[in-house]
Amino acid sequence: MQTAFGINIPMTLEDVCHPQKMALLVYDMQVGIAQQLPDGAAFIQQVKNVVDAARTHQMRVFFSRHTTLPKQVAGVSQLKSAMALQQVTNVAEVQPNFLPDSTSHAIVPELSPLSSEVAFDKLTMSAFVGSYLDLALRDARIEAVAIVGAVLEFGIEPTVRHAADLGYVPVLIQDACYSFSEQSRGRSLENLQSICLTTDVGTFNKTLNILHQA
Repeated sequence: MQTAFGINIPMTLEDVCHPQKMALLVYDMQVGIAQQLPDGAAFIQQVKNVVDAARTHQMRVFFSRHTTLPKQVAGVSQLKSAMALQQVTNVAEVQPNFLPDSTSHAIVPELSPLSSEVAFDKLTMSAFVGSYLDLALRDARIEAVAIVGAVLEFGIEPTVRHAADLGYVPVLIQDACYSFSEQSRGRSLENLQSICLTTDVGTFNKTLNILHQA
């Protein structure tokens, strides 16, 4: 930790990895997304390891859910994004795959939020746009946000950038963030290296345990 001009400037994971000032964001770990991951079961377990550690230490846990609207009320950006992601060339071919209350929209059963946790819906890639996440974090005096989930190069990267712009310290738990290719992973990690702290599941959980014992 460095101190300058009357403020503390966190520099390491140890500086921010405290349940009282850090929250965990589980990004879009939904049934419809997990079904698209070739090694989905193993990856869900990796994310669960982080969630279990956060729960053990009573860290606030938030789950984001990507949501699609019926095509009749969807807007330009939603339809264009859906066309790109679904690799179709006509709006008529777009399928609203994540309608609220659909099976695909739900958080995977292995990670089902507890009654003390919340899942919130979003229409955009950044989990902070149009959601109550920022307000909830600020009201709880949270300073850092650890992030896990899927997919790094699609939604997690813009969420990390947005978190930094809002003044949080983003902590990217690399091996609990899914990527569809090593090339995409490498590009995203390089893009984010100057604005977030990075760690892995083992180090994150060990740091939580050590600080809790202290």
